Amino acid sequence: MNDRSSPDRPANVRFFVALIPPQEIQDYATTVIQELGDRFQTRTAKAPPHVTLYPPFEWPRKRSPELEDCLAQFAAHHAGVPVSLSGFGAFSPRVLYINVLKTPELLHLQANLMAHLEATLGIVDVTAKRRPFAPHLTVASRNVTRQTFREAWALLQDRSVAFEFLGDRLTLLRHDGGCWQIQRNFSLVHYPP
Repeated sequence: MNDRSSPDRPANVRFFVALIPPQEIQDYATTVIQELGDRFQTRTAKAPPHVTLYPPFEWPRKRSPELEDCLAQFAAHHAGVPVSLSGFGAFSPRVLYINVLKTPELLHLQANLMAHLEATLGIVDVTAKRRPFAPHLTVASRNVTRQTFREAWALLQDRSVAFEFLGDRLTLLRHDGGCWQIQRNFSLVHYPP
């Protein structure tokens, strides 16, 4: 069988790495996404609710096992991190999100992941070099006009929300041409308390 790319099977695939919260938090986020969609016709990327640790990047399809091995190696040497969600936030004028607190543990995990992918596979996020990591869980980012943003932000800005979970696995997501699919989970090591 020939591994040449074709219109149906491109040579490169888009991936990103995230922490996916437990089902209860996914359900809450999905409810908010649906509420905003029904009221303002907004949308998000077609992916499970998540906290992005490494933004979308292209990687050769035939080298997917190498990427997975790299993430497995990373996960085997890093502990799970507590993740706290508190209130809503916004990147004006287009993105609304559930705020994720910048804990030292989360910042350390994300920085180490970025460094590991760069050192091991040469994957570099050039925008991260210019912009600090701002963890969040997006609830609206598509079809958001300035007017929609103002109205939706007025609805969310004083709404109380608080969740905590242990980010105990990295999730590699792959874009299938229509939406993001979970490719594989990588359990972070559990150190005794």
